[in-house]
Amino acid sequence: MEFVYFIISAMASFVGAISGIGGGIIIKPLMDSLGTMSVSIISFLSGCTVLTMCTVSLIRNRKEETKINMDITLYLAIGACIGGILGKELFDRSRIIFGNDDLVGMTQSILLLLINLAIIFYIKNKDKIKTYEVKDKKICVLIGLGLGMLSSFLGIGGGPLNIAAIYYFFSMKPKETALNSLFIIFFSQISSLLMTIITNNIPDFGMMILVVMCFGGVSGAIYGSHRSKKMNDNITQQFFSKVLILLVFINIFNIIKFMGVLQ
Repeated sequence: MEFVYFIISAMASFVGAISGIGGGIIIKPLMDSLGTMSVSIISFLSGCTVLTMCTVSLIRNRKEETKINMDITLYLAIGACIGGILGKELFDRSRIIFGNDDLVGMTQSILLLLINLAIIFYIKNKDKIKTYEVKDKKICVLIGLGLGMLSSFLGIGGGPLNIAAIYYFFSMKPKETALNSLFIIFFSQISSLLMTIITNNIPDFGMMILVVMCFGGVSGAIYGSHRSKKMNDNITQQFFSKVLILLVFINIFNIIKFMGVLQ
């Protein structure tokens, strides 16, 4: 199974590096569909892989032509850090309240499906929707907090929700949007991971699985960053849309699977 996990993390990180969706939104549902691990272990492994992928992608992008506006990105990152901690706390409390990892997993899949459908609708109609250029630092923090909290709870890194929100609130171009999304993912996941370590709430799993997945994440991120340089904004946008459609079907499958387990 380690080889399967490597392929999943490498493929997801390749897609994530190109589109800025972080890879976790692909890793999480695909691993849920396998049914080989608990939801808490999958969320943790997905978060670690995404964090590794983001770190590599950001390092490789530091000399690229696409630059970020620190007046915006810095405050989004601050909000994402806070949101990452709150999202991790929400996930842990949900497990206690529901008393069943599969029920938590089904809730995550339903949320992911709704998010994907909403974003597909948004992309198809974005020319008719007015976008903004938010400058207020407090609002930037709140946006980062909301995105970081949701991504940490879902264990996905942020995904397409980051892309749509950044585009809507800040009217950025696709590649700049993808880069800012990676920053939010990085800070939300690192704060979530630190929270897990501090509270000694790391799930039990084979360390080799984490090593294999992180290596896959790095490999996919490096190749994805290389391919991204050869893609213009239109191709990046089309690529992102096709990934969303695929994720809709994967999440529908997972919802059905979780419902079967709970019955």
